[in-house]
Amino acid sequence: MRPGRYLAIALLLSALSACASVELGSAFDLQAFERGVQRGVTTRTQVQDWLGAPTSKGVAVESSGQKLEEWIYYHGEGQLPRLSGARLKILQIRFDADGVVRSYNWSGGP
Repeated sequence: MRPGRYLAIALLLSALSACASVELGSAFDLQAFERGVQRGVTTRTQVQDWLGAPTSKGVAVESSGQKLEEWIYYHGEGQLPRLSGARLKILQIRFDADGVVRSYNWSGGP
């Protein structure tokens, strides 16, 4: 590695160990979702119109064995190195095979 790269890495680590601000995921409007969502009625398209693209997608398996598409939205922010005052909110939305909201849960603040 060249000496310049060592210096760049050292500066980056130094900045991260100071009071650097970090942000994860994308901000989303939980209140807009709560105002409009209706289980068994709301569609994937509507959710995406309200919140934008999900941070990640996956599959949730119910205790009955039924598989539901799951969209996850999360946003977190805080100050390094101790993440003092960190805030995190997570919204998980499950859709049935027809693309309709079956269930959802969230944690964190609005």
